[in-house]
Amino acid sequence: MTDTKQPHKTPQEILDATPRFAAYTSELLFGDVWERAALSNRDKSLLTCAALIAVNRAGYLAFHGARALDNGLTPRELSETVTHLSFYCGWPMATAAAFELDKIYKERGVSAADVAALDAPMLEFEPKAEAVRKTAVATHVAPTSAQLAADTDDVLFADLWRRPDLAARDRSLITVAALIAMGQPEQMTFHINRAMDNGLTEDQLGAAISHLAYYTGWPRAVSAVTAARQILDART
Repeated sequence: MTDTKQPHKTPQEILDATPRFAAYTSELLFGDVWERAALSNRDKSLLTCAALIAVNRAGYLAFHGARALDNGLTPRELSETVTHLSFYCGWPMATAAAFELDKIYKERGVSAADVAALDAPMLEFEPKAEAVRKTAVATHVAPTSAQLAADTDDVLFADLWRRPDLAARDRSLITVAALIAMGQPEQMTFHINRAMDNGLTEDQLGAAISHLAYYTGWPRAVSAVTAARQILDART
């Protein structure tokens, strides 16, 4: 089932301590933001889970990981989201998220087969774009850290980004979300361009940044808008 409209129950402690925040949570965040049509609820769940992992708030996956499954993400896709973000957010963040997913999967009866790697061909890259990427790594990374350059080419892009367990557009979406959440606008030039090449539209990018403002804070969202505008203008 996808795009399920789920009621949100605000904990009584929040209602008692911060009634106006509770009202914004129920009326604005879940009553409006999650109902906006520019992105599917599946995409919103992808963005939200990625942001929570990136800012080390894995505990909130107890709610948002379950919501993601209700909104159409498969257990395999959610598992692969954690795997992908281990490279962009770090192993400790991914480890914390994996423990939370394990609880959700046990509650829902998710089996090992449901999260096993797909028996499908690896994804292919556009040759010219990949050649440009490799040249950039050789020029800007290898002179300082040959090992990082090698791992970037041989693990990050030759393996992780080519895994069929998550669509290329989804990998781009969660990478951009993580960069916004971590406040890394200088890394967005490559990844927003890659996201657009992988099928993300300009309207969807704008909607993604708007959604993430509620989970990462306005300053990081506004910084992302500035970076995105420069990138989009350069593509025209």
